[in-house]
Amino acid sequence: MVVEERRRQSLLRAIADEAGTPGQHGWAQQVCRLCVSELAGVDAAALTLRATGRAQDLLGASDEWAGRLDEQQYTLGEGPGVQAFEDGSPILVDDLSRHEERWPGFADTAHAVGAAAVFAFALRIGAIRLGTMTFYRRRAGGLAARTVADATVLVDLITLALVEQAEHAERTGVDWIRDTGSYQDVNVATGILAARLSISLDEAFLRLRAHAFRLGRPILDLAGDILADRIDVDELNE
Repeated sequence: MVVEERRRQSLLRAIADEAGTPGQHGWAQQVCRLCVSELAGVDAAALTLRATGRAQDLLGASDEWAGRLDEQQYTLGEGPGVQAFEDGSPILVDDLSRHEERWPGFADTAHAVGAAAVFAFALRIGAIRLGTMTFYRRRAGGLAARTVADATVLVDLITLALVEQAEHAERTGVDWIRDTGSYQDVNVATGILAARLSISLDEAFLRLRAHAFRLGRPILDLAGDILADRIDVDELNE
């Protein structure tokens, strides 16, 4: 019990040390890198806020590879991170090749970029879910029980730190979410499609997601093109 508490305090200090990193994105990136250094068998990590299927913000990732994998889950609307947020419980996948029927699009995408295992945890306080912390590895295989326990503690501490940062931002008036490439762009682009094509918002979002998948592009990039008038929305009227 004493050892467990010492480990928790050690992880708490490590998270607190990153709290001074300027900017929310910088803090999230450093926290993700900290997780990779602290968790044996983890190659990369991504921290994402989620609210609904259309509302998601990648706050930070340990590297571009992890960020791309998390954004692909958003584009496809499937994957361990999506499932962990919906269920509110960890989704530990030691071999993605055995889950191709469960998440066909994401399994193929992950395999193509060299991801073999994914471990996703919901950021939650009681029944309230804020997002996900997702860990990736390039080889198949599960995490040791000790590592899963440490990951659970880290996720809890990161969740509390996020709430504290949000409260601080509200008091100071500082925008703590990235001001570019956020789900707000997707919301606006979805609204434009719905109005232009005379369809519902849900249908517009499904078309945006399907078009992004066909083009092999992140949905955030496609939304940006729509907002900048770089794409003819009639192309999505199919």
